[in-house]
Amino acid sequence: MSDAITEEDLLERIRNGDQAACALCIELYGTQVYRLALRLMKNEADAEDVMQETFLNAYKSIDKFEGRSGLSTWLYRIAYNAAMMRLRRPSPYTLSIDETLQQDSPLTVPKQLFDWCCLPEKDFETSEVREFLEESIQELPEKLRVAFILRELEGLSTQESADALGISADAVKKRLHRGRLWLRERLSDYFVEQQIPG
Repeated sequence: MSDAITEEDLLERIRNGDQAACALCIELYGTQVYRLALRLMKNEADAEDVMQETFLNAYKSIDKFEGRSGLSTWLYRIAYNAAMMRLRRPSPYTLSIDETLQQDSPLTVPKQLFDWCCLPEKDFETSEVREFLEESIQELPEKLRVAFILRELEGLSTQESADALGISADAVKKRLHRGRLWLRERLSDYFVEQQIPG
């Protein structure tokens, strides 16, 4: 938040219909909202639509904002909901997040025993590995992906992520743990393939 204006002042000005305050809000939070929308929607045009929808919905319902979380967290939640409304359609692969993983789940025991955690850092800095990791994040099941993006990529705390998603902090931790396991499995497969001579 700018030193010149507090979040409370900004909210009060928006509630009073101050156009400059609306523009300042977009200036302060637009990049974060757009980045989340882009990660969820996977293309710029849809991300821009979600961002516009987020701020329009926020302004329409600004009187309902109670301040129990920060303004940015509230905007993340609106953006998440707007993106999910656009993405809602039957998915060929679903995972029940609220049920515990079964003991025979492929996520609990890695298929490969490749110790990729001990690779030199330069192996993770190549554009090919970064691209593979970004693709893998996009392939995470939806609920795992959103928790991972908010917590690991956007840097929200566990509680802020929970507030943005409308779930408990424990549910965020479970989704994050499962997302990390899923990604670890993908990375293990990837590095094993890279070690096999062509």
